[in-house]
Amino acid sequence: MEIDELTPAERTVWEAFPKGRPVDFRRTADESPADGGGWGPERTVRAVVLKALLLDGPEERGEVAALKLAGARITGGTDLRYATVDHIVRLSDCFFDGVLNISGTQLRYLNLSGSHLPGLTGARTRVDGGLRLTGCRFRGPVRLGGAQIAGALYLEDAEITADGARPGPVLQLHQVTVGEDLCASRLRTRGEIRLNGATISGSLRLEEARLSGPGDFVLNAEALEVGANVLGRRLSTDGRIDLRGARIPGRLDLLYSRLSNPGGTALRASSCVIGEVWLRDGETIRGRLNLRRSQIDHLDLAPEMLPEQVRLLDLTYTSLTPHEPPERRLPMLERDEDTYDPHGYEQLTAAYRRTGDDHAARLVQLAKQRRHRTTLPWYGRWWGRVQDATVGYGFRPMRALGWLLSLLAIGSVAFALDAPPALKADEAPPFNPVFYTLDLLLPVISFGQESAFAPRGLQQALAYILVLTGWILATTVIAGVTRTVSRQ
Repeated sequence: MEIDELTPAERTVWEAFPKGRPVDFRRTADESPADGGGWGPERTVRAVVLKALLLDGPEERGEVAALKLAGARITGGTDLRYATVDHIVRLSDCFFDGVLNISGTQLRYLNLSGSHLPGLTGARTRVDGGLRLTGCRFRGPVRLGGAQIAGALYLEDAEITADGARPGPVLQLHQVTVGEDLCASRLRTRGEIRLNGATISGSLRLEEARLSGPGDFVLNAEALEVGANVLGRRLSTDGRIDLRGARIPGRLDLLYSRLSNPGGTALRASSCVIGEVWLRDGETIRGRLNLRRSQIDHLDLAPEMLPEQVRLLDLTYTSLTPHEPPERRLPMLERDEDTYDPHGYEQLTAAYRRTGDDHAARLVQLAKQRRHRTTLPWYGRWWGRVQDATVGYGFRPMRALGWLLSLLAIGSVAFALDAPPALKADEAPPFNPVFYTLDLLLPVISFGQESAFAPRGLQQALAYILVLTGWILATTVIAGVTRTVSRQ
């Protein structure tokens, strides 16, 4: 392109390029690029001029050429598909009339901070440094699927909407590779962010982000792999987050968050391997929480954040905080939509035992047996109620002693008032109502009283009741002790 074909604004940019001098058309520091559609020719640059500069622009010996432009209106679509750009590109606070297309392009560094664009297409692009989209406003989708970014990807304070665009994600980052952090704090989107199969060597930062897509995905990140953390402190979502199969060695931080997707799944983190999950100090989740089959080293979960529907089948965790009484933790197992799953009760029991709270662990095991009872046929439920009432399934052994002492008192008083006659008066030992009652209650031990006396009428009915009750107590105590011993 000849320099005499350029407008005064374009000539200024052209002459600054060889030495990498910045060109700033902004009139005030606080002007908004949203008004860029009305900027005049004194700050308008054609996209074809920028393309010519980047691909075949003038250079000077001893200088580092670079395109550094601020506050310009860039007209026409910028098409750099499959090009190799060896220069630093910084187009900050600019207004783009057309979509910037860098699909398959190899870049050293690209900075579009504060700019307004109708969209960005960059599938399979490669950036040797960082890609900075801080504070950008996109009126259409951003497509960076399969991109390879050696440095960090910056999306802080960016806003992405795609009203009127064809259906699909507003931010496509599937199969993207980021060598450092993906920084998206305070990001605002209206539509789906797709991060399926993405690999981020550092952390995914979503602090104070606002993601909206009611009834649909807001973050679809199946099989996401990060090298450190997913930080979503004070994250607010209206739609579904899907992290199925994610690998997060650090922490999934959702402190102070607001997750909402009424009638659907608000957070799905199933089949994940996560170091720590922090889910507390925020609003109650509106929608379903799914943590099925995940492996979590430390689960920091506040009961008040749990929704009415949870799915915890085969969830495994090593420690659970904050320390809450079983009455606060058990509802999360009872809200599970799946059928009775003993694994969840065993996990909660193990968490209490690691903290030395054996009493809480026993209460969880008792709740497990009661939940299991609801799945049995009528005769199993009847027998379970007997074990529960007598010895609390072996977790309340003192209850059996109470039953025994009560029955012993009743029998002793009844037989003391009306002693049964001896079978052989000359051979029978002296009658003792206490030991006679013990003979009836204890099916194994014999004090020689039961065989020497023969109750009649109401005495015989009472004797039958005591014998039957004694066998039931003995059976339930043995079953409870056996269960306790095998568990330990």
